[in-house]
Amino acid sequence: VNARDVKHLPGRPKTDVLDSVWLCKVAERQMLRPSFVPPRPIRQLRDLTRYRIDLVGARTAEKNRVEKLLEDACIKLSVVASDIFGVSGREMMAALIAGERDPKVLAQLARSRMRSKIGLLEEALSGHFDDHHAFLLTRMLDRIDAIDADIAAVDTQIEVQLAPFAQAAARLDEIPGIGPVAAAVILAEIGVDMARFPTAGHLCSWAKFSPGIHSSAGKNTGNGSTGHGNRYLARVLGEAAVIAGRTDTFLGARYRRIARRRGKKRAIVAIGRSILVIVWHLLTDEQATFHDLGPEHFTRHVHPDAKKRNHIRQLEALGYTVTLVPAA
Repeated sequence: VNARDVKHLPGRPKTDVLDSVWLCKVAERQMLRPSFVPPRPIRQLRDLTRYRIDLVGARTAEKNRVEKLLEDACIKLSVVASDIFGVSGREMMAALIAGERDPKVLAQLARSRMRSKIGLLEEALSGHFDDHHAFLLTRMLDRIDAIDADIAAVDTQIEVQLAPFAQAAARLDEIPGIGPVAAAVILAEIGVDMARFPTAGHLCSWAKFSPGIHSSAGKNTGNGSTGHGNRYLARVLGEAAVIAGRTDTFLGARYRRIARRRGKKRAIVAIGRSILVIVWHLLTDEQATFHDLGPEHFTRHVHPDAKKRNHIRQLEALGYTVTLVPAA
């Protein structure tokens, strides 16, 4: 159960015996709500997806250390290359470890589109990289390669564990902003059986993607914040919302409408909730498929008179006097 549901009344003495008595009382009076505990296959999938997230975070931290080390040696490779861990960047770092210090020779290791930046690379690779930096860079690159191998092994195991839920994952993959990895994380956090959540609103409330309601005497009080929910689910929904906001879809149009009025952070939460509602419907009905309403959904449902007033108001704000003449 949730620890908040069994919290002892304030002002009472705190001992293990009294806590035990209190737990017995609330249990025998059926005052407890069971927490959401998915079945064992889903919990095992959750362990894998969460461990993958931790591995990706560790790899990112190690890559940041590499960039900081190169900056210490006055090697400004990240200014020229968008990804210093690409083919060209790894070959240049391998040459630095091997003892090559000539910027012209290092710049010639560039591949494909990086060949057009030879001059900039020569300037960026002019530093004082020494044996101390080479020792540390070797350890860091080895650690990154080891983490990459671990991530690949975890991905393979996730595919095996996700096989019984392949159809559900494929349906979620159709949602804008959701990819195979995000679909696996969502299924690992909420499962495939939506009987635990009677409505989509229950799921959004459990995930803390619904505004808090604090009312007294018919008036709302407080800031209506969503609260703290499942951070793994919130993270993947936030990333999916940002990606969906760049698409020419209903979710993208909704994101841009809300971002203009309320800001990007509120738009991310709103689109995350919309994605979660879509997920609930897709998992509730196995025959359901995702159908995008289109970016023109909002404009199609705006009354012509309201649209006309908005255009007139915008033109008058720019200093024009508007006279409407009906078309023949």
